[in-house]
Amino acid sequence: MRFDLTDLRLFLAVVDAGSITHGAADVGLSLPAASERLRHMEANGGVSLLERGRRGIRPTPAGEALAHHARLIQRQLTQMRGELGEHASGLRATIRLVANTAAIVEYLPSRLVDWMTRHPRTDIDLKERQSIEIARAISAGHAEIGILSDAVDTSGLILRPFAIDRLVAVVPRDHALAGARQVAFADVLHEHFVGLAGGALQDHIDAQAARLGARLKMRVRMRTFESICEMAGRGIGLGIVPETAARRCSRSARIAALRLTDSWATRRLSICTRSLDDLPSPARNLFEHLAGS
Repeated sequence: MRFDLTDLRLFLAVVDAGSITHGAADVGLSLPAASERLRHMEANGGVSLLERGRRGIRPTPAGEALAHHARLIQRQLTQMRGELGEHASGLRATIRLVANTAAIVEYLPSRLVDWMTRHPRTDIDLKERQSIEIARAISAGHAEIGILSDAVDTSGLILRPFAIDRLVAVVPRDHALAGARQVAFADVLHEHFVGLAGGALQDHIDAQAARLGARLKMRVRMRTFESICEMAGRGIGLGIVPETAARRCSRSARIAALRLTDSWATRRLSICTRSLDDLPSPARNLFEHLAGS
């Protein structure tokens, strides 16, 4: 069996994401190229590695064995890069950081700017993912640092508190609910909404609606919280955004913010990594900085 490192990285990404499409994106390959590599791996090994079903991709017993050994190889590579990085003075370093929408938009810009100013030779490869995907990525070694909510299984990871992220519904100031301080998500599902144009947070909100047997009646999808608040203030539809964003946007948009009473709407964000000892020095320094900010 002849598997190169790209094959192994792709295979682990697909297994952890449960999707060839997402796995290919995580390792920077096109879907056709990733599919061809996976077919070649199975043909070369003479064994089926993946089962394809309606719920996504799952490894076969042979695939589980390959994933186990691929993870061991990746851990050794991480340790090797860290040790070599200590001696590669003058070379640039890149830290792979995965985080959810709220962390990226509301918290990371202010917390990263000082650190990156002090470390001009270090770049950050930042990707947005849902918390469950972040936990998988950190466990599998696809990223050094993650920022996720407490709603997912984080066993085996090292965690530090990062922030408390509360979601609120934003409505026009003359809306019937504007005088209320809080509202249950189920009580506004009949309304029309303004949502995000993709992203981990919108996927999270859509999933909560699906759990209640509903689908959001989406009038339009915007790319920023500011745009959602502006549209909501003008009566286009309700928006669901972090409380920090609603507070910031209330200065210009005519909105009222209602805290969602659902437990999933208050998320304790944590910064996580698999092992502090295995982190290269720049990544360990960034982890401690973000944990202490």
